[in-house]
Amino acid sequence: MGQESTNGGAEKSQLAHTVEQLIAVNPYNPDILPDLENYVDEQVSSQTYNLDANLCLLRLYQFEPERMSTPIVARILVKALMAMPAPDFSLCLFLIPERVQMEEQFKTLIVLSNFLETARFRQFWDEAAKSRHIVDVVSGFEQAIRAYAVHVLSITYQKVPRTILAEAINIEGVSLDKFLEHHVSNNGWVIEKGQGKGQLITLPRTEFNHPELKKNTADSVPLEHITRIFPILG
Repeated sequence: MGQESTNGGAEKSQLAHTVEQLIAVNPYNPDILPDLENYVDEQVSSQTYNLDANLCLLRLYQFEPERMSTPIVARILVKALMAMPAPDFSLCLFLIPERVQMEEQFKTLIVLSNFLETARFRQFWDEAAKSRHIVDVVSGFEQAIRAYAVHVLSITYQKVPRTILAEAINIEGVSLDKFLEHHVSNNGWVIEKGQGKGQLITLPRTEFNHPELKKNTADSVPLEHITRIFPILG
């Protein structure tokens, strides 16, 4: 078992290394299409991610449209969604022809992206529930989106009501209790006194949810500018 696991990890590492070499040598060679497609599947199964390789594949599809695999493109977009708040989804979408974007699965992914960008998490989870055949293909999708939702809350709130958190990450009851316990233990969250839905969660202080922590260097005057003023004043 241990040997098989080691071999599997070595093969994945070798595949990633091979793809990186192929992209570095000739990123516009259509002969590398199969390797890049296999690498997308590898990213899906191993929960890894390589935006550069995926963008390279999408560019090649532009030159070889008859060889485009829409299931592969859909997986690339799902992985890009999982990378939010990075702008990867928009970067990938820019390389996908409009006629392809009009297919139902891609229209759904665009809607999901819009919901995430505007922090409409309830609508996002409702739409995702109706599109399991698209998003569940990629391992770790829900966990990645929950991490993004927590990121949004952490730069928005100093204290977040339990109900808002539950809606954003789509977890309730005992599962939410365990989620909170984990973040209290590992990420400095504090649960204030309260019962059930009335609970408030205090999030760690950051320069975003506590603006006074942000050092505003834009308004400061460099020392060398001050020293130049002194002779003028004299």
